[in-house]
Amino acid sequence: MGDEDFPRDDSEPPERDPNTPDMFGGAPVAGQPSSGAALSEASAAYTVIARKYRPRAFEDLYGQEAMVRTLRNAFSSGRIAHAFMLTGVRGVGKTTTARLLARALNYETDTVHEPSLDLKVEGVHCRSIIEGRHLDVLELDAASRTGVGDIRELLEGVRYAPVEARYKVYIIDEVHMLSTGAFNALLKTLEEPPPHAKFIFATTEIRKVPVTILSRTQRFDLRRVEPDVLVKNLEMICENEGARVEAEGLMLIARAAEGSVRDGQSMLDQAIVQADPGVTVTAASIRDMLGLADRAQTIGLFEQVMRGQAGEAITTFRQLYGYGANPDQVVMDLLDHCHGASVAKAIGPAALVMPKEQGLRLAAVGAAVSAGTLSRIWQLTLKAYDEVRRAPDAAAAVDMALIRLAYAADLPGPEEALKRLQDGAPVGGGGSVSGGPPSPAGPATARQAGLGVSAVARQTMPAPNAAPATEPAANLQTFEDLVALIDRRRDIRLKLDVERFIRPIKFRPGAIEYEPAPGAPADLAQRLVGRLKEWTGERWFLTTQGGGGAESAWERQKREEREVRVQVEQDPFVRSVMDAFPGAEIVSVRSLAKAAEPMAESVAPVEEDDDED
Repeated sequence: MGDEDFPRDDSEPPERDPNTPDMFGGAPVAGQPSSGAALSEASAAYTVIARKYRPRAFEDLYGQEAMVRTLRNAFSSGRIAHAFMLTGVRGVGKTTTARLLARALNYETDTVHEPSLDLKVEGVHCRSIIEGRHLDVLELDAASRTGVGDIRELLEGVRYAPVEARYKVYIIDEVHMLSTGAFNALLKTLEEPPPHAKFIFATTEIRKVPVTILSRTQRFDLRRVEPDVLVKNLEMICENEGARVEAEGLMLIARAAEGSVRDGQSMLDQAIVQADPGVTVTAASIRDMLGLADRAQTIGLFEQVMRGQAGEAITTFRQLYGYGANPDQVVMDLLDHCHGASVAKAIGPAALVMPKEQGLRLAAVGAAVSAGTLSRIWQLTLKAYDEVRRAPDAAAAVDMALIRLAYAADLPGPEEALKRLQDGAPVGGGGSVSGGPPSPAGPATARQAGLGVSAVARQTMPAPNAAPATEPAANLQTFEDLVALIDRRRDIRLKLDVERFIRPIKFRPGAIEYEPAPGAPADLAQRLVGRLKEWTGERWFLTTQGGGGAESAWERQKREEREVRVQVEQDPFVRSVMDAFPGAEIVSVRSLAKAAEPMAESVAPVEEDDDED
């Protein structure tokens, strides 16, 4: 029997039965695809948030109300330019606006036959323009086609009328990347375009576009989107997607986006998967995702730097570094806080886009230091940021920067240094940094300061019972200790104002958080900060809150007096006396023990007369 007597099956058996969910041939579950197929199908169908929520109408553009208003007025009056230049940072909507303009120029429905910015109802040409297949809307990416030949090829059909739509629209993205020859080829057509052609340019580098092109276009600068506006967009997306993200986390994303809607949406896309479905994404997980430090802790770090506490600042930074914060991001936060303190000093804490408590802390720093000091810290921090980015050990560079900043924060300005030299007082700063008292100023110090004066430190002998020149802030552990210090220094006016108008909320050495009572003097915080700096030798930060403060000392005293008076008025003996003498009233209430002490001292005891009659 030969081989030809057996039938041959040349078909190869399949490696795996598609109807079985596992490789061992188990029965498939009826009505359910395999988990791998379902996951693959879901991944293929998923559209990222930045594309899914791309604006489909001008009303959906966030933060560009000025541009939309100008375009709406131009379209309604028929004064439509032949060329538009859209500029702005990445992700603010330049390309999206260009496509919306192409739809608006060619908008047409059964009832509308003219350009219109009202795109809520989809027009005849809208779908094909959105999908990028309309014959009369040509889009060129200048980043990949920069030559003069590409522009000539694009402009060959300018003189021909549109095939379907009202206008031929040419969209050139990243127009600044065109070559000089390409700009020259575009110039003549842009100067005298046919009536049926419109040009829309988009660029992130407006300075690289020749002025000859700019002068022939209508320019729109798309603004950075403010964090609070971007947060509303992110909240809307979270609601539609069924995702739960903490409000603080959304604010972190909005600030990290730096005005870019697309960047913010991309970060939100990444943040949503930081937790399981149905679980709230915490701000801590978003902070870890972005490599950010806790903003409240970096504000505390900034306060330590401004107090000249280098050791505490380094300890705080190392804690943040251990939690995963990037060193350059920490320095960037210090820059942001320095800017915030300066703005709060000039305008007020309401100008800061951040939680109220953090804004008040930065405002307290701005109130405690001069504008010159903040400017000096800003310059030094800018230099430190560049050093941290280039240093082989970024963490070590931050340590050195914090030491330098803490020392500089405590240095006097030129005018103050000159006054100290003339008075014979020490001019050195950074006493808290070095850990020891500053050296007295002498002729060498004056020459090093470049002040051009010769001053000799005068040693003054303190009076026998004089109060110490400074008292460490660490000795003031409670608000009552602070009031006692003011009393020892005999500043009666400040003591009365502090007792009457300060409702303490939180007290720690170097920082006071309080609620001002009604009628508080406008300069109370400034006077108290100045006196504490003079008496303790350290910088104090005073933060005001709108509520939540305890009673002031004066309010507590008045309340206790009222309680004692009510208690006296309800005493049975006092009530009987008041009933026995109609019209009598209680003028004041005094403690018998306190009232009897001076009387016992002043009245001599009566001696008995031992003389017998």
